[in-house]
Amino acid sequence: MKANLRIALLMVGVVCVTTLSLLPTSRADEGMWTFDNPPLKQWKEKYNFEPTSAWLEHIRLATVRLSEASGGGATGSFVSADGLIFTNQHVGAGQVAKLSSASANYTRDGFYARTRAEELKCPDMEANVLVSYEDVTARVQGAAKSASSEKEAAAQRKAIMAAIEKEDAAKTGLKSEVVTLYNGGEYWLYRFKRYTDVRLVFAPEEQIAYFGGDYDNFTFPRYDLDITFLRVYENGQPAKIQHYLKWAEKDVAENELVIVPGFPGSTARLLTAAQLRYHRDTGNPLQKLVWTSRSEALKRYGTQGEEQRRQAAPTIRGLENSLKRLVGQQAGLENPRIFQKKEDEDAALRKAVAANPEWQLAYGDGWSQLEKAYAELPVQAKRLAFSTLAASRLGMLASNFVRYAEEVRKPNEQRYEEFRDNRLEAMKLALLSPAPLYPEMEAAILAAWLEEGKRALGAEDPFIRAALGQAMPAEVVSNAVRNSKLQDLAFRQSLFTAGADAIQKSSDPLLVLARKVEPIIRELRAWNEDKILSIEVAAGEKIAKARFAVYGKSVYPDANFNLRIQYGTVAGYEEDTTLVPFKTTFYGLYDRANSFNEKPPYHLPARWQNAKSVLELATPFNFVYSADTIGGNSGSPVINRNAEVVGINFDSNVQKLPNRYLYIDEREGARAVGVHAAAVVEALQKLYGAGDLVKEIKGR
Repeated sequence: MKANLRIALLMVGVVCVTTLSLLPTSRADEGMWTFDNPPLKQWKEKYNFEPTSAWLEHIRLATVRLSEASGGGATGSFVSADGLIFTNQHVGAGQVAKLSSASANYTRDGFYARTRAEELKCPDMEANVLVSYEDVTARVQGAAKSASSEKEAAAQRKAIMAAIEKEDAAKTGLKSEVVTLYNGGEYWLYRFKRYTDVRLVFAPEEQIAYFGGDYDNFTFPRYDLDITFLRVYENGQPAKIQHYLKWAEKDVAENELVIVPGFPGSTARLLTAAQLRYHRDTGNPLQKLVWTSRSEALKRYGTQGEEQRRQAAPTIRGLENSLKRLVGQQAGLENPRIFQKKEDEDAALRKAVAANPEWQLAYGDGWSQLEKAYAELPVQAKRLAFSTLAASRLGMLASNFVRYAEEVRKPNEQRYEEFRDNRLEAMKLALLSPAPLYPEMEAAILAAWLEEGKRALGAEDPFIRAALGQAMPAEVVSNAVRNSKLQDLAFRQSLFTAGADAIQKSSDPLLVLARKVEPIIRELRAWNEDKILSIEVAAGEKIAKARFAVYGKSVYPDANFNLRIQYGTVAGYEEDTTLVPFKTTFYGLYDRANSFNEKPPYHLPARWQNAKSVLELATPFNFVYSADTIGGNSGSPVINRNAEVVGINFDSNVQKLPNRYLYIDEREGARAVGVHAAAVVEALQKLYGAGDLVKEIKGR
């Protein structure tokens, strides 16, 4: 990574001992809080802000979880009564690419539907709104009390979670999910309103949404119009939405409080020291190898021509973004002071537990259970990482068809989680997505993946032997992809309709390949669930209860792509020996482009090149704020006290990257980055001719 050295140097001095308390209570603007436990005390004490329960309900119902069949996910928000959703260009980029072709390249040229009839249906995106929630901790934890082993306890917990979901979905008609919080300390039943007809309304050119490319990624100042508008439909008509966010009349000011509801993807702040050592020494380096391998394969494919570059570009961008974030996270763990801080936090909790004989008896062995389990994980880590066909979309489709045929024969409570009744519609959406498939790209990705897997695992590894036999990866993959009908949507539809028997008996070569490796994958998954995941939940429950006993509910749970509420202030910061302003303007965009003579990645799209005379150049463009965000918060609305949109979250700066593992104090320059609401209106009106869209979001 180009930012590797810079990030590492930043991390050396990023944490001041004086600002790092051993107590895991929230500091400054810290926290990814659940809506059942919002930070009301902090808001009142620091900002004199006391929202009503109606205010909280309103923003919860206006915030949307966006998910793709490929597994990607982020946040959006309703901004009109007619189902209009505001999110990022990079959140919708996968759908925009799937709707594009060589002759209609919406990624490159942008898209705007001037009428409802012109709005394009996204191939495989769904939107979910959390309409209600219920604590089911006692029921889930109680189901496992009679178990004679951790493996049996895990099975009983899964069975009761599946039963709760199924019975609730039947009763409510909603998408019901039992969500694990505090690593097993709590379980909540979340009920979602699900929209599967999502349509593209507007997306700018990717170049203005990602201006500066990877060089400017995770930096500030920034100049990106990273926005997209979608619309949800019901019964062929725009959905009627009661709770949506209004557009702010007044620009957000420096030092103003902002609230950020959204679906942060994943944090690991409550992990023990043993778990963090695994991340630092094994997990993160292995993840880097996996993502780098996939990215390089796509880049090689993209060198074949313009169309190949177009096909590969969205996934490359996502992987490069993930890699750069991972480098920052790893630099944080490798920083001795940061890691010592995490070890001290862990030790402080263990000491408090040990001082109370009752707590020690009930919870004290949780840490040693995890230490023992994680001692076994490095030996299997590479097998777990590389024993899959899911590096390519075709490979993932083949595996999921084979898995579906086996899982649907089982009782609901015994199935893999992704094949439970309440998730089958989402699986069907993925299997039968009309998004285009590019066989040559799929073959290139899968062959490179198996080649990397062979290097990592060895030719005699069970997965490699099952997949390749004595043949070369390119030979096996070329035959399987060339002769497979899975790329044909009509074939997949007929196969799905024919049912499990037809899938299991199909002679399609990709399905045959998937069936060969499936026993190995299942064996490894069973090992991981038995030896690692079941221990994580059992020990995690003990440690969570210990944390509740010592600290109460002043601690928030780790992020897990479920709805949270975050907050902070709009503020610049100090970096090294200079000051960084809280906002940028359109003036800065043109200055940066001109300073690089518009050489990529600092070139402007055609409509922007001569727009200086049209735009009000003093308009705020991007801005920074101290909310405790992370990946998954992309597309989160940034709102003021009146629940009005003042911007949209799309990134963070490098100082913030280790925040997967701990909160980086705002005084250390950690900032989220957003697109200013004023820039959205200015660009839509004056450059894209989208006055009707502006009227819709402004309600007039």
